[in-house]
Amino acid sequence: MEHPGQYLATMRDAAPLVHNITNFVAMNVMANVLIAAGASPAMVHARAEVAEFAGIAAALTVNIGTADPEWAQGMEEAAAVMTSAGRPWVLDPVGVGATRFRQELCARLIEARPTVVRGNASEILALAGTAAKARGVDAGDSVAAAEDAARALATRTGGVVAVTGAEDFVTDGTSGLRVGNGHALMTRVTALGCSLTGVVGAFCAGQPPLEATAAALAYYGIAGERAAAQAAGPGSFQVAFLDALHAVTPAEVNASARIVPV
Repeated sequence: MEHPGQYLATMRDAAPLVHNITNFVAMNVMANVLIAAGASPAMVHARAEVAEFAGIAAALTVNIGTADPEWAQGMEEAAAVMTSAGRPWVLDPVGVGATRFRQELCARLIEARPTVVRGNASEILALAGTAAKARGVDAGDSVAAAEDAARALATRTGGVVAVTGAEDFVTDGTSGLRVGNGHALMTRVTALGCSLTGVVGAFCAGQPPLEATAAALAYYGIAGERAAAQAAGPGSFQVAFLDALHAVTPAEVNASARIVPV
């Protein structure tokens, strides 16, 4: 994949308004991550206004981490607005295999044809109807084990599926890309995975989703690598990571992205 940094440059130039229906744990972290990256976040989840707000957003992200029935209805309504308008929305199926409520909600959201589904391997396997080894919201499966399920799910939705882990896999059902950037400390700070979903949404606003998603994952991983080089542990890493998201340049993404076709 040539010039992945251009996707970062385009996103920053546009500073897209990203509407995030996310969980209580992630709201503050995700908003700060998106601002540092160069996007404009809005954390709007009340059913009375989500559909109206989606109408003015450049992209939407939906994270089911702390959903309840009222939030669920709002998620479906906002997703329907984006699908109807032809604007991108990203589904983060947090812990989808853990309860029937999550499974049924995600089944309905999948029918709304998300532009991108981003999850860990166990979540993607569960969405595809394959046995998974999740422990609550944590993955128990490898990214490689979920690649076939990701391709099948992408074919079903007509969109992109990103399986994130030590090495990410992104597919539109036909083409595939592996992204090798990142650092283990990224898994030691809560909500950084949820926040990545917002960055994917920002990159997909007005850009082709397969390449934009891979570029977003590479950029995020590069920021993690840069932050880890100066962090003493998870606490200092979180601060350094926000600084790195702000500081990483398109040229640095071009030079450091490890994206290969498969």
